[in-house]
Amino acid sequence: MNNEQLNQLSGKIIGLAIEIHKKLGPGFIEKIYERALREEFKKGEIRFSSQHEIQIKYGDTSIGGQRLDLLVEGEIIVELKSVSEISEIHQAQLISYLKAADKKVGLILNFAKKKLDIKRIVNNF
Repeated sequence: MNNEQLNQLSGKIIGLAIEIHKKLGPGFIEKIYERALREEFKKGEIRFSSQHEIQIKYGDTSIGGQRLDLLVEGEIIVELKSVSEISEIHQAQLISYLKAADKKVGLILNFAKKKLDIKRIVNNF
């Protein structure tokens, strides 16, 4: 997927998340928003994997797995939060996921505020 396609897809994901936030509002646990996003992806025929496991490598050895909230179209990692603020640790975690999964773009979507909080992170390799 080229950069323009990644931008279009991330825009579509953000648009769906905004609509979900408008309908549900803040205050629910992350799983509720994940389920709503999965429903919207199904309606929009957007391929996704929920709780997608990636293997973490140290050299040539797999040293464990991590679960991504959502992997959309096999390209964009989406991490959902319901916290007071997106912190540096949330951002560092997503950067690590992007590197481990060899992906370019990730989104942190925080549903806990009155307005959806969005952080888009690009892995520069």
